[in-house]
Amino acid sequence: MQASKEKLLWMYETMLEIRDYEETMANVYLEGKLPPNIQKGLAFDIGSGPVPGEMHLAAGQEPVAVGVCAHLNKEDTVVGTHRPHHFAIAKGVPLDQMTAEMFGKATGLGKGKGGHMHLFDPEHKFSCSGIIGASLPPACGAGLAARKMGKDWVAVAFFGEGAANQGSFHESLNLAALWHLPVIFVCEDNKWAISVPKSEATCVEWVADRASAYGIPGVRVAHNDALEVYEAVAPLIARARRGEGPGLIEVKTDRYLGHFQGDPETYRPKDEVANLRKNDPIPKLAEVLKSRGMMTDSEAGAIATRARQRVAAAFDFARKSPYPAPQDALSDVFV
Repeated sequence: MQASKEKLLWMYETMLEIRDYEETMANVYLEGKLPPNIQKGLAFDIGSGPVPGEMHLAAGQEPVAVGVCAHLNKEDTVVGTHRPHHFAIAKGVPLDQMTAEMFGKATGLGKGKGGHMHLFDPEHKFSCSGIIGASLPPACGAGLAARKMGKDWVAVAFFGEGAANQGSFHESLNLAALWHLPVIFVCEDNKWAISVPKSEATCVEWVADRASAYGIPGVRVAHNDALEVYEAVAPLIARARRGEGPGLIEVKTDRYLGHFQGDPETYRPKDEVANLRKNDPIPKLAEVLKSRGMMTDSEAGAIATRARQRVAAAFDFARKSPYPAPQDALSDVFV
């Protein structure tokens, strides 16, 4: 299934927005966390600065998010991981409220009480979790709900290759296959499960090969390419919408930043990221658009400017938003 000009331009602009968002957050997150805090006896103060807590960024992994979400409707469900921003942006989660949530502000998606690993947007049917492998069971639930309601909605569970060794992976694929649920399981294989390489943790080269154990289709995408993802996932989503059950797709993607911000990355070869960046998927898609006569250099500049402006506005909104009132500390939470 070839993407239309409209879809390709959306994918390109969304990838630019994701990249700019993640790179902006990488800098903002470090505010107040590095020296001069060292004089307090802390070399890295995770609780300081405008964005407290951990931060996992997805620069480099944009093709997986846009290639899949380009096929989705607002009624479809997406469940993300602890590295969720690219999925959320591609699903249409409002940038202002999402950013405010990470800043711990009252205008955030969860009124500032969830943080970046717990982004919930019922309107756009998006959620995520900090627990490894936790995306798969809720996606099955969403798929079951869609089927019982007689809808052609699909649910997508994104997860990393490390999560494919969790019990939740096998239990979810088994249940979805057994009940013919409209669920698409999308494995982002960036080779690293925190600091453990896939080769030392997984007994098969391709997680997608495990689909055969459950009698469902498994698809491999060997390159970090948005068009390849878009075309590969299309038949799986169409099949699920027809009520023919789930599918598993694995995409070889690239993580340009650390597992978390502040990660020294001593486990990675020194030249690994530099080599990965030589195949950056964003300029690759730009060249496709230009070669097909779908985008000029001036149009590319305008698209990049729009994406940067949206990101800048979201961070400005988050900085200016108020913190929750102290008396609201126990409202909207389970106690």
